[in-house]
Amino acid sequence: MPSSVRAGSLKDPEVAELFCREDPEKFFTDLREIGHGSFGAVYFAHDIRTNEVVAIKKMSYSGKQSNEKWQDIIKEVKFLQKLRHPNTVEYRGCYLREHTAWVCVCVCAQCLTYILFHKKPLQEVEIAAITHGALQGLVYLHSHNMIHRDVKAGNILLTEPGQVKLGDFGSASIVAPANSFVGTPYWMAPEVILAMDEGQYDGKVDVWSLGITCIELAERKPPLFNMNAMSALYHIAQNESPVLQSDYFRNFVDSCLQKIAQDRPTSDVLLKHHFLCRERPMTVVMDLIARTKDAVRELDNLQYRKMKKILFHEAHNGPAPEGGDEEEDVEQYMLRTGTVNSMESSHSLPSMSISASSQSSSVNSLADGSDDSGEMAMMQEGEHTVTSNSSVLHKPLVSLKPEVDSQREASSAGGGGGGGGGGRRRRGRDHFATIRTASLVTRQIQEHEQGSALREQMSGYKRMRRQHQKQLMALENKLKGEMDEHQLRLDKELENQRNSFSMEAEKLSKKHQAILEKETKAVLTEEKKFQQHILGQQKKELTTLLESQKRQYRQRKEQLKEELNENQSTPKREKQEWLVHQKECLQQLQAEEEANLLRRQRQYYELQCRQYKRKMLLGRHNLEQDLLREDLNKKQTLKDLECAMLLRHHESTQELEFRQLGLVQRTRAELIRTQHQTELTNQMEYNKRREQELRQKHAMEVRQQPKSLKSKELQIKRQFQDTCKIQTRQYKALRNHLLENTPKSDHKAVLKRLKDEQTRKLAILAEQYDHSINDMLSTQALRLDETQEAEYKVLRMQLQQELELLNAYQSKIKIHTDTQHEREVKDLEQRVSIRRALLEQRIEEEMLSLQNERSERIRTLLERQASEIEAFDSESLRLGFSNMALTGIPSESLAMLPPPPPAPPTISGPSSSSSSSSSSQGGIYGGSGLGVRGAPSLMALKHSPQPLRRTASGGGPGGAGGSDGVLSRSTSVTSHISNGSHLSYS
Repeated sequence: MPSSVRAGSLKDPEVAELFCREDPEKFFTDLREIGHGSFGAVYFAHDIRTNEVVAIKKMSYSGKQSNEKWQDIIKEVKFLQKLRHPNTVEYRGCYLREHTAWVCVCVCAQCLTYILFHKKPLQEVEIAAITHGALQGLVYLHSHNMIHRDVKAGNILLTEPGQVKLGDFGSASIVAPANSFVGTPYWMAPEVILAMDEGQYDGKVDVWSLGITCIELAERKPPLFNMNAMSALYHIAQNESPVLQSDYFRNFVDSCLQKIAQDRPTSDVLLKHHFLCRERPMTVVMDLIARTKDAVRELDNLQYRKMKKILFHEAHNGPAPEGGDEEEDVEQYMLRTGTVNSMESSHSLPSMSISASSQSSSVNSLADGSDDSGEMAMMQEGEHTVTSNSSVLHKPLVSLKPEVDSQREASSAGGGGGGGGGGRRRRGRDHFATIRTASLVTRQIQEHEQGSALREQMSGYKRMRRQHQKQLMALENKLKGEMDEHQLRLDKELENQRNSFSMEAEKLSKKHQAILEKETKAVLTEEKKFQQHILGQQKKELTTLLESQKRQYRQRKEQLKEELNENQSTPKREKQEWLVHQKECLQQLQAEEEANLLRRQRQYYELQCRQYKRKMLLGRHNLEQDLLREDLNKKQTLKDLECAMLLRHHESTQELEFRQLGLVQRTRAELIRTQHQTELTNQMEYNKRREQELRQKHAMEVRQQPKSLKSKELQIKRQFQDTCKIQTRQYKALRNHLLENTPKSDHKAVLKRLKDEQTRKLAILAEQYDHSINDMLSTQALRLDETQEAEYKVLRMQLQQELELLNAYQSKIKIHTDTQHEREVKDLEQRVSIRRALLEQRIEEEMLSLQNERSERIRTLLERQASEIEAFDSESLRLGFSNMALTGIPSESLAMLPPPPPAPPTISGPSSSSSSSSSSQGGIYGGSGLGVRGAPSLMALKHSPQPLRRTASGGGPGGAGGSDGVLSRSTSVTSHISNGSHLSYS
């Protein structure tokens, strides 16, 4: 539930279902205060619905820090609702009334603290029985990931049948592990004291507290109990664990008090310890309770008899009071039933708990019942019980009037039902068991009132630790959010860059595809133009040849005719036949010459087309190489930019991490300095307060020295006699009034209750009388000044030792903090170094993968181009073209071609001329096909830093578009790839 919600608000359904909506005053009657602490007060009450005796802890959530108090109440109620175990108290509900929460639990047990009423320590068998029951409750809590965090004798309860129960869950934690500064100083585990400095703790802190409780039961007080509570904290955190007596017991306690939490056994493991598994009587706890009750009853009876003596001493001054026989009868009845009235209250000081509800732990008194269950003296039914009343006398003169109404209400409530039922209800209300004497209760009340300064100091120290923890957690959460935001921003930047690079790569791929398509179309167009150009030239050459042949034919024909005309002797017929023969020979020669020209033209055309196609194929290969080089260079450039960004992100994150770590460490150091200053201030205030109290005590001792001990004693005695007379008259009046208004069948019970009340008040007066006499006698020391000086020196020495202990503790904490900071810096440096190494390894792997991809794509392209060249050359060989011819011959070499076969001498002139003309014509387009087209398509290759070359099958250096721009599978390519270098792209 958010802290901003108003305290006491039930708008949240989850919170509303934790509380009962009814008015608690309608269900609970006869409220009697049985305990009081900084959290509030604990009351004994009677539940009219179930006719049960319950204990109610009232906790106010108004005033300062109301929201925190409300949250602590909610946490405690949630914790109590989860408890379902024989060794824990039974929760009955929580009610709200006038900004006060009434937490109700079943009353069936005695606080173990008051077992220590015995002057002798408990026996080991009794300690084993109590520890075994408490440990079973801890096992239940720890198995459900809960931590008690305030285990001590004051929070362990004993039932009449001998059952052990755990109480006071105001300091408990619902989750484990935890890191709050919670508990009672003398019982607190070292890891709890250092929780904010060293991290979290788990249920093993309860094991430590249980070990301290064992020492408390064995020695009647915990270790370091004579020391200031704050000093005890410093001592526990830096010194060795205390030790104990017998082997099994000492081994058990040593196991509980392992300084290192990891070496400390868990609660379920301790259940199997031989100290707890030894045979013992089943009635150990019941015998202990009975023995304690007998001792308490004997002490209260002793105080009662003292006051009776004072009353009887005044009896000779006047007649015996009316109804004396009835009083004696009542007294004999009370003595026979073994019932003695005793006041019930408790002294408590706040525990050092982060939660407000855990302010219920004692820090300064052995007999502290500071918890909700430990403060409750539980109700026992049956005979031999000790009843309690909540009225407390704070002054020697006390009036009984204010209690008349409550007695009347109790009487009317008891008589409202039938005879049997009413008796049982009265029995249930009045037989509220406690094992605390009236003197103990009175002393606790006085110490509780005097310990407000210490409680306030502890409360302030607790708030400071809580604020420091919240401040540090808030800072860590803020820095974590900042780091998450930073990481998100870097991831987004990297993702945007990758998307941009992907779009660039896709755009480049489309561009290359368009270039290839455009180049393919251009090649086809150029090839058609080239073929048409050759065909045009050949047609022109053929036309020239035909015209030349016609001229030669006419000239030869005229020449033949002239020769025939000169030769008149030859017959005309012969002349005619010879002329026809010569014409046929000439026509045959011309036909052969024409056929040879056509054959040469066809061969030249096919050669030139084949050569052109090969050069265009090589040009396309060069273009593919250029495009591949550009693509690979682009990928390499993008990968370099991405790696540079990753390294920049790493540096940025590293800088932020070190800055945040420095901020956290500076904040932690500042908080520790503040804490140490507060601890030192508290210690100095404590020292001043102790010295001031000692000076006040000494001054009071000086002022209280009477001139005459006898007159002072008589004065005190007379004052108490007057008080006793007043109380006796009030008792008679109240008795007569109640007997008149009560049925005769209930007279015995009324007389018993009134006698209990009178006995209780007389016991208080006896305690006060003894206290007055002792104070008067203590002022009569013969060497008062010397004694006071010695006390002052002892106190100064003790305070100096505590101050030195505090300084040593703070020095140890500072050294530990510095060591922790150095370790954190080294850990961060190691993490950053590992992350940098992993990043570099990742970059190297990506670069290697890119180089492998580069090599693979180059190899694939080379293999494909080589296979295309090889297939083209194989096809050319099949068509009858040599590789040398296909590689291209320079244009000037065409003149060296062999001339056509010479014509017969008769016609050699024209034929030679024609052949010469043909040869010269052929030289015009011998290399004109690629001179225009090949050069532009290979320009990109000339600008590359390391052009890739390849020698085609049968290829070599040649004309335009030759092997200068062709890929070569040479060692230079292999070394270029293996060295990881890349071609820069501009």
